Amino acid sequence: MKLWAISDLHVGYRANREALATLPSYGDDWVILAGDVGETEEHLAFTLGIFRERFARVLWVPGNHELWTLTGEPRGEAKYQLLVDLCRRHGVLTPEDPYPTWDGEGGPHVIAPLFVLYDYSFRPEDVPLEGALAWAEKELGGMPDDEYRLHPDPYPTRAAWCAARVALTEQRLSALDPAARLVLVNHFALDERLLRLWRIPRFSLWCGTKKTSDWHVRYPVDVVVHGHTHMRATMLLDGVRFEEVSLGYPRHWMQDRGAAAYLRQILPAPATPWVERR
Repeated sequence: MKLWAISDLHVGYRANREALATLPSYGDDWVILAGDVGETEEHLAFTLGIFRERFARVLWVPGNHELWTLTGEPRGEAKYQLLVDLCRRHGVLTPEDPYPTWDGEGGPHVIAPLFVLYDYSFRPEDVPLEGALAWAEKELGGMPDDEYRLHPDPYPTRAAWCAARVALTEQRLSALDPAARLVLVNHFALDERLLRLWRIPRFSLWCGTKKTSDWHVRYPVDVVVHGHTHMRATMLLDGVRFEEVSLGYPRHWMQDRGAAAYLRQILPAPATPWVERR
């Protein structure tokens, strides 16, 4: 019995959809889908159907792409709740459900699917919040789609939504048995040191919040799983293993290897570090 993870499946791309269709059965294993499955309910339903057929249990957290509002769709929290309801109809666990305990090899571990956004705090100290977007736009030449499609309703800003999610999550994590070992799962990075945005470093604004930077040491965490950056890696911070598990757009992975090659084993801990192969 193993615990796997993958994120950023972006099934709006045909190559990614076709790759998922070739996944074998994993029997009693569990899998984490760490956000950015796609942009629509149809994308999420398609993907959940595939993984529910191949794994004993599936856990999902939202990425920014799932939260985009397209024409005629609900906005913000309403869009998120719609996706949570869809997951529950498929028997998939979400950040709104009780955290499950994984009792496979290397366990027991409580797996905590999280939904924590970003608040533009991943920026240099000399860049004020009110100037952060202009600072990023100067390098990027424009704004990411989140600025136009990820609405925070009923919160006034995405930063306010993020703060509410941080407070809720801290309350839940603090209520857990302090002896329980944890696997934290969030789409966005929980620590700014994980970012390796060499080509577009100012994209960091949309990658997480400094409010979570001590969670891996404040709580009894063994592994943290995240995606979003499309830069797969295993990193150690303060003795804790962090796994970036993105598949990414078709240009970010090798189609001839298949999607199974990009599933990351989370538990039991691999005997050797994961090495990127494009």
